[in-house]
Amino acid sequence: MKLPFAILASILLFIVLAALPSAQPQIPAARDVVSPAAYASLEPAARGTSFQLAVVMKIRNGFHVNAHQASADYLIPTTVTPELPIGFKAGEIIYPRGELHTFTFTKIPLNVYQDKVVLRIPLTAQSDAPTGTLHIPLKLRYQACNNEVCLPPVKVDVDATVTVAANSAAVRPAHPELFPAH
Repeated sequence: MKLPFAILASILLFIVLAALPSAQPQIPAARDVVSPAAYASLEPAARGTSFQLAVVMKIRNGFHVNAHQASADYLIPTTVTPELPIGFKAGEIIYPRGELHTFTFTKIPLNVYQDKVVLRIPLTAQSDAPTGTLHIPLKLRYQACNNEVCLPPVKVDVDATVTVAANSAAVRPAHPELFPAH
């Protein structure tokens, strides 16, 4: 009598498990696909000197974002916009070249960033720049896609911290892995 009950219980368990929805891979939120961080090329920077901010985008494996020079007008390019405090001047932002990749959902190769990309913002701390530790807000805009779906475009806040000194006596290069010498 115990054996038929065990068989019946096993069959019932199998039916319940078979009726459950299959596990679909979770699609992350668009802002969770890229991990951005900002770094200054000098620590500290001095009034009257030029330096750069690097925005490092670590892109989740299996995803890509459109490069700044998108392959078509309807694609959302990657951009970064600084909100500079008084006493700073920005140069033209340096966007790296993307890489052309073909995906199953498009007939044309797309110019994209994958894995890790570094965007650079040339800055000058003018003679009237405030001294001390400053926060420079940045807005990073991108649209992340994988081989099956494109997520909605997002704007992500990135905080760049810069220390400004009154003179260049203490200025030192920082993060040489991000700012190669020319």
